[in-house]
Amino acid sequence: MTGDQAQIAPAAARNQAPILEVLRRVLPREGLVLEIGSGTGQHAAAFAAALPGLSWQPSDPSAAARASIAAWVEAAGQPKLYAPLDLEVTRPDWPDRIEGAVAAVLSINMIHIAPWAACEGLLQGSGTLLAPGGLLYLYGPFRRDGAHTAPSNAAFDRSLRAQNPDWGVRDLEAVAACAQSHGLALRETVAMPANNLSVIFEAAARD
Repeated sequence: MTGDQAQIAPAAARNQAPILEVLRRVLPREGLVLEIGSGTGQHAAAFAAALPGLSWQPSDPSAAARASIAAWVEAAGQPKLYAPLDLEVTRPDWPDRIEGAVAAVLSINMIHIAPWAACEGLLQGSGTLLAPGGLLYLYGPFRRDGAHTAPSNAAFDRSLRAQNPDWGVRDLEAVAACAQSHGLALRETVAMPANNLSVIFEAAARD
């Protein structure tokens, strides 16, 4: 990996293989995947290489993150891995920035380090973008039935809220209810390492 602006997140390196195992199973073989909150760009580069039938569109509202993503994109040299977009999902018009059909939307470790409005915006925009059968994939820690799934997640939640009271580990049931209101049905949850979950939603048929 080269480039002064390229960042490396240890967590991204650790969770890459388990996430890819799920993505290989649930994602379509072809189409455009839109990644929201791509962070360093490590995942985008790795997944675009491992899933060559898919086109990969990374995005992030942070200029520093986009610089890192761009460095990873350049180093990867994958023809279907695109330059990062500046997307802020709290803006209601963010789906208008996307050209063409989107087969899947993916967001890893984002909704707990952002205000709830970002989760709502992600779900609303995904419901707008995805055709029936399209997928939304979320990864990260979640509360279930109003409780943390592990002491480490409870401690993580406290640290997040100390940094910003609008952040925090989200209730899976609240996320699923919000998704349902935007035409996204909870299809599957997959237990992942370090007390995280892969959560897969599917766009329902429109009336």
